[in-house]
Amino acid sequence: MADRREDLRAADVDRQFVAERLKAALDEGRLSLGEYDDRLKETYAARTYGDLDVILKDLPGFHPVGGSRVEPAAPVADDPDERPGRSDSRNPRWLVGVWSAWFVAVSVNVVIWALVSISSGEPVYFWPMWVAGPWGAVLLASTFSVRALGNGPDNQKRYRDS
Repeated sequence: MADRREDLRAADVDRQFVAERLKAALDEGRLSLGEYDDRLKETYAARTYGDLDVILKDLPGFHPVGGSRVEPAAPVADDPDERPGRSDSRNPRWLVGVWSAWFVAVSVNVVIWALVSISSGEPVYFWPMWVAGPWGAVLLASTFSVRALGNGPDNQKRYRDS
């Protein structure tokens, strides 16, 4: 077995990934049509990861894994909610997002109700409760489930990965 990543045989899916990166570089104007054609030929002729790395090395956003072993490194989470050691006292982003959506929708409905009531000269039936009530009840149950019982999607993911 090859010890270095550069010496490992590339698969068709790896070649396809490089071809897509080259197409994106062509669309961005980073490669001429001739360069794109030459590199695409090299891509489909490549045998190892090292061959593919050479094709992409001068394009932005490409960082070859130099001298790496076959074993993958620990993933680095870009999402602060998925970083290890995150404070559990904070609400997960998705929970803040769904509550924000509820608040915006209810606010818009209440403003519409208020404008209709003002224009008619008397308060009309408070129909926004049918938007706020059921949706709010589901969100309350979800929030309780996540905060008190720890049944959020983050915990589900941790259990699956274990």
